[in-house]
Amino acid sequence: MTNVRSSLRRQRTIAAIAEVSGFGYWSGRDVRVQFRPAEPDTGLVFVRDDLDRPRRIPADVSLRIEIPRRTSLAMDGATVEMVEHVLAALHGLAIDNCEIWVNGPELPGCDGSSQPFVAAIDAVGCVEQNVERTRLIVTEITRVGNDDCWVEAKPAIKGKGLVLRYKLDYGPNTPIGKQAIEVNLTPTVFREELATARTFIMEEEAAWLKQRGLGERVTPKDLLIFGAEGLIDNELRFENECVRHKTLDLVGDLALAGCDLVGQVTAYKSGHRLNAELVKMLLMEGHKEKGRRRSA
Repeated sequence: MTNVRSSLRRQRTIAAIAEVSGFGYWSGRDVRVQFRPAEPDTGLVFVRDDLDRPRRIPADVSLRIEIPRRTSLAMDGATVEMVEHVLAALHGLAIDNCEIWVNGPELPGCDGSSQPFVAAIDAVGCVEQNVERTRLIVTEITRVGNDDCWVEAKPAIKGKGLVLRYKLDYGPNTPIGKQAIEVNLTPTVFREELATARTFIMEEEAAWLKQRGLGERVTPKDLLIFGAEGLIDNELRFENECVRHKTLDLVGDLALAGCDLVGQVTAYKSGHRLNAELVKMLLMEGHKEKGRRRSA
């Protein structure tokens, strides 16, 4: 495959420090996250600044650890949990280099979407840098999972970068049912179609978690909780908000590749573990166009 260097975009970082505060959904602990500008080729790096010394944890799929229902990373004796909404905001807005300083092990849940992080980043703006962004080009079909749930990458549609499709199926006798979406991912599309879509959970799952001391601070106003008759004490932002949120999660998990992805990704009932497995496979099999330094 030919490398078309001129088509690579320039890397980007944020223009100033941005901050978001809240509490962790799982731990219930108050937490503050700061987004700080970073040099070219830094990537997205979490920094735990509440420990004996700052611990740096790059957003790299090789550092992912298996914790149910969320994306978590670990390095140098430190962890960061529920990073997917922050990573989705940065990756969705095409922010390549950023230090994410956090004073706890879990990122703030806020309203269950990426919107609070997007708003904070948009408030300070972004700047282009004089190094090109590496791209990973899908050249063959790669699929992980089984017949019940899977995620697949295929070569790109001509003229498009990353096309995402997600198919959700909770069955005919649930308030969620079947939902589907397709988007050609760009910063504008991410802001308008995905960023505000919130985390969702079934009422019985929420009760089960609270019985185990998890999510005790979370209320139906903080995310979407579905009972047998429908959504509890909240209103949908989109008719298909659930599948939009699963696509948001997918964007966050794809950020663990550390580069732009060129191809089509289709997911069926996939979650964080399968998303990460796909990223690992693509990094092993894919063709990368590496960025280079450009004249300012």
